[in-house]
Amino acid sequence: MLLGDFHRGRRLRRTAALRDMVRETALRPEDLIQGYFVVETTDKNFEKPIPSMPGQSQLSVDKLVARVGKAMDGGLRSVLLFGLPEKKDPVGSGAYAPDGIVQQAVTRLKETYPELLVVTDVCMCEYTSHGHCGLLDAHGEVQNDPTLDLLAKTAVTHAQSGADIIAPSDMMDGRVGAIRSALDDAGFTHIPIMSYAVKYASSFYGPFREAADSAPAFGDRRGYQMDPANVREALREASADMAEGADFLMVKPAMPYLDVLRLLRDNFDAPVAAYQVSGEYAMLMAAIANGWLDRKRALLEALLCIKRAGADCIITYCAEEVLGWL
Repeated sequence: MLLGDFHRGRRLRRTAALRDMVRETALRPEDLIQGYFVVETTDKNFEKPIPSMPGQSQLSVDKLVARVGKAMDGGLRSVLLFGLPEKKDPVGSGAYAPDGIVQQAVTRLKETYPELLVVTDVCMCEYTSHGHCGLLDAHGEVQNDPTLDLLAKTAVTHAQSGADIIAPSDMMDGRVGAIRSALDDAGFTHIPIMSYAVKYASSFYGPFREAADSAPAFGDRRGYQMDPANVREALREASADMAEGADFLMVKPAMPYLDVLRLLRDNFDAPVAAYQVSGEYAMLMAAIANGWLDRKRALLEALLCIKRAGADCIITYCAEEVLGWL
């Protein structure tokens, strides 16, 4: 074989400048959405670290506003809010109360930082005393259609508080259509919906249930979240949500489902979001704490592979930290 008769890929990897020039995928500050847990409390200085999610805390509204402001100084542009109400009940009334905890937090954030993009999670599990994502019948089964009214009501109160994007995560059939109709009727035709279109019944949600105090009191959520073994079903779910008016599609979790993320990217023109969930974050942080992974390289690589698979935006708990490296 004559010299030069084979592919010399190393030519374009030789220096940092060459590698930067030919890099196919870039991670940008505007790609990242930081998740926060806000608590309804009279203690304005409330901050409770979440043991299974190092670096993350449950925060009072005042603490949230301060932390977000600091993160924005570092380049943060978008947040996703989860609420922990002071009291729970069987119908999750705190979710759709006009003065509920997420509604309070959105109002304060938008008053303080008008340029901040605020996404709100719409679900019932943090607010119901039984921990399920909808109303229950006498047999303990989640009722789909009656729950839709409450989800739509919640979405409208979030929009009234100033939310920029509504993100329903409950996995009730028809929720996107119900929310779209309610938002439009209330005059919020301009507010987009980021649907958790493809949300699997994943074991990687464990730390979140501690963080949001949302573990089911009995049973599990496999009756409404997707089976991890299924991939064609993802296309059906995404197609249904698009038909009902979704503006974004989401895959959750992210890294264990990169094949599904790519499937949505190849089959839909809508923006695709991916959620690097609490279990993914916890695994990375545990390995980093043990010295098994390099912190900066591991966190950046994990996010970059999600972006490479097709995500337009990524919900993550490490956005604050990663922004300092971009």
